[in-house]
Amino acid sequence: MWSSSGGSSSKKPAQSPQEMIQVERSDSPFWRPPPRDTAKRSVTTPVGSGRENLVIGAAYSHADILKLDSLSLSRTNSRPDTPPSGASNSKYRFNDASPPPRASGGTTSPPYKNYINFLSNTNDDWKADEDEMMGYDDDDGDDFGLPSISSMKRRTRRRESQRKGQDSTTLAPAAMASTLNTQERRYSNSADIAIERPAPSYPMPKKSEGKILRPQYKDILKDPANALHLISYPPIPSNASSKEAEAISSRITRINKFKKLLQASTIPLPDLRGLAWSGVPEEVRAMTWQLLLSYLPTNSERRVATLERKRKEYLDGVRQAFERGSTSGATAGRARGLDEAIWHQISIDVPRTNPHIELYSYEATQRSLERILYLWAVRHPASGYVQGINDLVTPFWQVFLGLYISDSNIESGMDPGQLPKTVLDAVEADSFWCLTKLLDGIQDHYIVAQPGIQRQVAALRDLTARIDSKLSRHLEKEGVEFIQFSFRWMNCLLMREVSVRNVIRMWDTYLAEEQGFSEFHLYVCAAFLVKWSSKLVNMDFQEVMMFLQRLPTKEWTEKDIELLLSEAFIWQSLFKGSSAHLKGQPSRPAVTDLQL
Repeated sequence: MWSSSGGSSSKKPAQSPQEMIQVERSDSPFWRPPPRDTAKRSVTTPVGSGRENLVIGAAYSHADILKLDSLSLSRTNSRPDTPPSGASNSKYRFNDASPPPRASGGTTSPPYKNYINFLSNTNDDWKADEDEMMGYDDDDGDDFGLPSISSMKRRTRRRESQRKGQDSTTLAPAAMASTLNTQERRYSNSADIAIERPAPSYPMPKKSEGKILRPQYKDILKDPANALHLISYPPIPSNASSKEAEAISSRITRINKFKKLLQASTIPLPDLRGLAWSGVPEEVRAMTWQLLLSYLPTNSERRVATLERKRKEYLDGVRQAFERGSTSGATAGRARGLDEAIWHQISIDVPRTNPHIELYSYEATQRSLERILYLWAVRHPASGYVQGINDLVTPFWQVFLGLYISDSNIESGMDPGQLPKTVLDAVEADSFWCLTKLLDGIQDHYIVAQPGIQRQVAALRDLTARIDSKLSRHLEKEGVEFIQFSFRWMNCLLMREVSVRNVIRMWDTYLAEEQGFSEFHLYVCAAFLVKWSSKLVNMDFQEVMMFLQRLPTKEWTEKDIELLLSEAFIWQSLFKGSSAHLKGQPSRPAVTDLQL
């Protein structure tokens, strides 16, 4: 490894082999062993209170939002009931799999029914699994009354033994189903409480495979600028071609430019933005992001105190959110004050977050994301928790965790639960505050009626008509409404369409833009759609929707993302701040009857 101070030509200093840092589980609100009480805990309201099974608060999902078969804004001040499951839900199903015939002349309404049918047959992204999870009753819990892994395993074994006993009886199928439903589901007066799922199973903790915690992690915890001295530059191989050698030298030069800015006593943000637009090297990305989001102060003298204060504020907020109303160990689970609807939806969505990446399958990761999302939701009651926000926190969590690990590839081969609790507390707190900063700029995407997303979808439709009129006319001819495929693009910022690594590169540019997430993202979506124009114009409605739901971006690299960003920059330069691209387009009414 090459020294950062000696440049690319300095010799490699002799170093002793690094050893894995021993993790010590000291007292912490997240790591302390749960107290053992003989009394059983329950999340339900005490019997006799008159409010049995009533869930206070609400968290809504996209399944609630996209009621496209009955679009109406007449109830914007009240929440809809989630459609009942089973045969009673027949009114939400449609038999027509193709767009209805268009009337000759005049404006036709969007083919919402065939889109709903398409979703019911092809798209399960926003649909909770049919599996059911045992309730939190009779749970030992952790320090905040959350269900412990050991208790969930006990319930799973108990459930299996009960099922075997029932299988040996002569119950009729209908009676068997009724019995299982009675035992496994907990109903409430809230129509959109998440259906409970089986107790999660996590990978067994294993020794990290070369993922070494930096010995200087305590210094980095105090001030991220201390990591700048630890950057080691990649050596130029002796057999490297001139092009490869030039690329490595260019990367080293770029890292040094960032270091020069980040080590200044007062960091010039305009210069940092200009440098970050073309991508931020992973060695300096965590600190750069925190500065561009105004989480870290630009004055180096205030940095240490600010980090200490904000991290403490987060941990205090978590304690208040989960211990609210708790008076004793025996009643902590019953009186903890959790908003059950929000908590249950989060507990379902977090295990489905990046399921293809090993890092997000560990308990330590999932519990950390749950705390971040729940605290944000209860602190923002205007929106609460909405599906999709769970995706937006993962780039922060992954980038900030990488600051303390010597190996840049942390997506596999490491259980975060083996790290010191101070490291995970810092990563969690920093992720929470940066997520808050991001969502503050686009919060109208998640409030009632989601006006921010509706505006962006309408703007994307008009922008596409100007950029590629042939594609726009074809989509209109086939009855494809932009909200049917671009809603998710706006809500999840394309995180369901490209890999997390590519999203991280994309966010380098978004953070460098003044309004990257609220404005520049629109032009990225336009470039993203137009990229597939030659294929889309030869597809019918069903083929278009299937293609846009499963875009072939799995093999995309950073170069593909940079090309997409460059095209988006061109469209922004041409059309931002100008209404010229709207002229000459047919007048179309806005979607004003979206029921929530």
